[in-house]
Parts: sequence; structure tokens; C-alpha cells
Amino acid sequence: MADNPVPELGGKTPLEAAGKPHIDALSKQSVLGSVRTVPPGLPPGSDTAILSIFGCDPNRYFTGRSPLEAAGCGVRVRAGDVSYRCNMVSLEGGADLPFGEKKMLSHSAGSIDGQDSIDVITWLCADPAFRAAMESLRLRIEPTPSFRHIAVQAGGGTEGMRATPPHDILGCAIGPYALDGNDNARALWRLMELANQRLEDHPYNQKRRAAGLLPANGIWFWAEGTAVALPDFYEKYRKRGSVISAVPLVHGIGALSGLKPVTVAGATGETETNYAGKVQAAVDCLSQGDDFVCIHIEAPDEATHNGKLDEKVLSIGYLDSRVVAPLEDKLAGVPHRILLLSDHKTLMSTRTHDGDPVPFLLYDSENPAASDRPYTEQDGGKGPFIEAGTQLMEMLFAET
Repeated sequence: MADNPVPELGGKTPLEAAGKPHIDALSKQSVLGSVRTVPPGLPPGSDTAILSIFGCDPNRYFTGRSPLEAAGCGVRVRAGDVSYRCNMVSLEGGADLPFGEKKMLSHSAGSIDGQDSIDVITWLCADPAFRAAMESLRLRIEPTPSFRHIAVQAGGGTEGMRATPPHDILGCAIGPYALDGNDNARALWRLMELANQRLEDHPYNQKRRAAGLLPANGIWFWAEGTAVALPDFYEKYRKRGSVISAVPLVHGIGALSGLKPVTVAGATGETETNYAGKVQAAVDCLSQGDDFVCIHIEAPDEATHNGKLDEKVLSIGYLDSRVVAPLEDKLAGVPHRILLLSDHKTLMSTRTHDGDPVPFLLYDSENPAASDRPYTEQDGGKGPFIEAGTQLMEMLFAET
């Protein structure tokens, strides 16, 4: 949700423009500062940032995004395997338009429904021509109930591979961002082209177009990585906990750290999601003995990737009124701490991620601080600066 000033908001950031009285009231009683969650030289994203926040140095433990997501989906990546994120995407239509000249219209196939996404990718993997091409590459695709599928390749080569996140090239012709760098990458690119050919006129996509929706007429491999092991959260911090999210990546980082992944019915990762269910799940986890719970809200990030400024501002307001306010009500009278932050910046100006520092607040119900400042990027910059996000958990659990 962190961002830079946006001209359409009169030079304010979405955090500054959003109505968030409960977060700001909390911030004024907190340690308010800024933190670098993405180490210099690494790609900015939820993978590197959330590894940092959970105390895992990305310089040591980041082997690629997809193995983390695979763990969150229950997909095993064995030693010697390579995994990839396999997005369902929307590409510019037209059978006569060369594949490389087609534009990336949506990194999420127009925020495709989870079951629809499963149905499309299942049909594609059963198509004889596509199945034969996959088998020749020793590759399989594991469906998940979202646009975020996982591909696993036995013995795939990634040395020199160049793979671009699809949300980084929205509105651009895809040819200049083709998978490249080695023979395996070029073979995967040909598989993506075949997927587009098979899906372009699929009856499902004809129905989506007739309804004014973007088609799910392509797949996109990226985020290549190999198997990874993360340090155990309990052994490091002596705290047991859970992770509540609609995003496999976040569940995967938690699971690999020994935290329990919690899935809430109706949690979509979009602006309209089951906020109340996430809050109740957090309270349930704490009442059942957890010391620590992470509630992850994806909506501001997705709104930014989709270029929807109004939804970004709205989702920040929902975080305030539908998560922070009821959570504080349910925790009233119980000693607790809250660490609230944006894992990384996602910029309306580029519709993609940025690695600059983000604001954080750390609230202690028994020892309130006195920043007397609202939760914004500018006000966070006036407080203490934490050079490495890996220090945040130590601050959260520090003895007073």
C-alpha cells in the first residue's frame, strides 16, 4: 500500500489520502519509523520483502519466488527441480497478430475467478498438443484456485534465464520480454505461444469477451527458483504462530518457517474479501495458544497492478475499518503488540513494485509510545530508520 505522491490525489500518496482514523490513532501511540525490507540489489517484491519481515535474510535464503509459492500450495519442489509461477494472463487478441507483438493486458486474466482459472488450466493441460509439449520438457502444471498456478520442471535449466514478471509489462508488447537466455527458456516461450494458440478461441474465452471481460488466453512463466529451506521461526524467536492470507507465497514462507498457514473462506486477495473472517481467524489462533499471527492483505497491491487508484485508496480504508478497528476491539484489555507495515511499495506511476523503504508502526498496549504522527510514508521517514527488515521481528518480540 505504500507509494509515492500521486498527481491525481493532489500530490498526496494513497496512504495520505485514505480515510484511516484507527490506524492513525494507533500510529500516534506507536514507534513510527521506516524500514528497508528489500536488500539493495535484489528484486523488490513480496518474496524478498516478506522473507525479510519474517527474519530470513533474502541474500541467504532467496532462491526464487515460485518455490515459496509452491510450498504454500502444498506442491513439493525436490532437489534438482525448478519451479515457476504460471500466471493465467490476458493477451491482446487476434489470430493474425504475431505472438511477440501481442500486448500484456492483464497479469491476472482480468482477476479471473479461482474455479474458472482451474477449469481453464486443466483443459489446457489435457489438450493433446499442449500435453505432449509439456511432457517433452518434463514439466507439469499444478492448478491453484486463483490466477497463480505453479509449474514444476524436472531438471530444468535456469542458468542465464531471463524471465519478466507479467505485472511489470502491462500494456507492452510481450516480444521484448520473451523468456530467453538459454535453450530451456526458449522452449518454455514456445510452450507459452502454443498455450495462446489453444486458448485464443476457447469457448470459455468467447463467453468472457461477450460479457465484456478480459480473456484467459495465455500463460506466463516467471519467478523461476529451486528448492529452499528456511530457518524455523520457533527455534529463532521461541514463538508459535500462524499466517492468514489469500496468497500462496505468504503461506509458503510461513509454512517453510514452521508457522501454520490459515485459509479463510471468501478470502480473495482482492478489494472485496472476507476481512471479518480474517480478523476472527486471528483471534481464534491467539485464543488457541498462538503467540504470533500474521494477517496479510493483498488488495492494495492488486489494485495498483490493475491501475485502479480508487480501489487502492478504498482498500486502505477497508484495512482500517474492517481489520484494525475490529481487531483492536477484540483485543481490548489483553496485553498485545501490533506491527503494521506495507511489505514494499507498489507505485501507481509504474503499476509495479519498488524497493524504497516503507513506513512501519510498532504498538505496545502496555507501553504506548508517543510519535503523535499519522501512518504515512513522510511521517514514517521522520522516525527511526531500520536498515534491514530482518530486525523487525526482534523488535516485535523484544523484552521490555
